[in-house]
Amino acid sequence: MGRTLIILRRAACVATLALLFLPAVAALPASAEPRKRSTAEASARRMLAQLKVARPLSIRGYSRKRFQSRWAHHKGTCSVRETVLARDGRRVRRNAACHPVKGRWYSPYDGKWLKSEKYVDVDHVVPLSYAWRSGAKRWSQAKRRAFANDLRRPELLTVSHSSNIAKGGQGPQSWRPPRRAYWCRYATSWITVKRHYRLFVTRNERTALLNMLRTC
Repeated sequence: MGRTLIILRRAACVATLALLFLPAVAALPASAEPRKRSTAEASARRMLAQLKVARPLSIRGYSRKRFQSRWAHHKGTCSVRETVLARDGRRVRRNAACHPVKGRWYSPYDGKWLKSEKYVDVDHVVPLSYAWRSGAKRWSQAKRRAFANDLRRPELLTVSHSSNIAKGGQGPQSWRPPRRAYWCRYATSWITVKRHYRLFVTRNERTALLNMLRTC
């Protein structure tokens, strides 16, 4: 009889412990659910899937002048570059020739605030030389000029001179913005531009873009 009581007590204890741990076990699947993709990431992934994957073309024949000998005029005396600086800056003051003489600019690549136009550049998100090797080599002069001065797509961006120099003509497989928080926007902009102009991507470039989109 005593032994039977001990066995029953042990069984009761086991049942009680099972009930205590059951909610925690039941909650595990919810916490282990995969991260939901953001709208920006999902859209960028769809666009990226539509891009042709190919090997880069030769750089032979490339020259910046094949895209632009100088910035195109946009409105009045303002060039495209001056328009971008006014768009991206804060409290920008321009002279009669439309050139910025005062203002503040934020560089999303490295998170720097710059108080002089001397320390900023207008970057081509997809570098001209990189676009050349991605298919622009086969374009007309007029199309290359339109690409280099495109204000409608996210191709032109004000950044610090130092980050622009560090980037050069490199793609995302070789260079990414030092500020990781901008990776999602950078990859999305890159893909948007390439899709609009039907430029292809390399395998390594595609992999790098997908990795960056995971930060969205």
